[in-house]
Amino acid sequence: MSRTIDALITYRVVKLMVTPYEKTEAFKKGIIDKDGKNLIPFRKVPFQHKKHYTILHRFVFNIKKIMKKVGLGSRLGTFGVALALLIKEDSSYASHKDAIEAGVLTYLKEQNLYDEILNESKDIPEIDAEPLMTCFGVDIYEQNGELVSEYDYAKTL
Repeated sequence: MSRTIDALITYRVVKLMVTPYEKTEAFKKGIIDKDGKNLIPFRKVPFQHKKHYTILHRFVFNIKKIMKKVGLGSRLGTFGVALALLIKEDSSYASHKDAIEAGVLTYLKEQNLYDEILNESKDIPEIDAEPLMTCFGVDIYEQNGELVSEYDYAKTL
């Protein structure tokens, strides 16, 4: 049972990660701005809007802001690294990798975000190294003990 709940939470986290702030209910309700910055402190969010700005939302929005600050490249590369980190942390998630990817990609297509995210991808030079794994079609490499997407790995070549 806990594996099912874990997979569901993982799906929700990845889904929130790929959703632009402007397409979240928290943005539409005026709780956050286009960059995920709080406009209303959590304790002052009206009760009827709290379901659109839960602890999970705040956690994911903070992760997104941190990832943007450290320049992890495209959103697809960022999500690939996030999924790879999850699998590296607990290898039992590897059996759910395809289901998580399929669920996120279905969501992206339903929200008309798929093409937008794919267009963020840049031309990547040929990399002569073996990736640790591939998530969302993005090769993930281990570099200096850190997981990086092919976009960021190529910058160091």
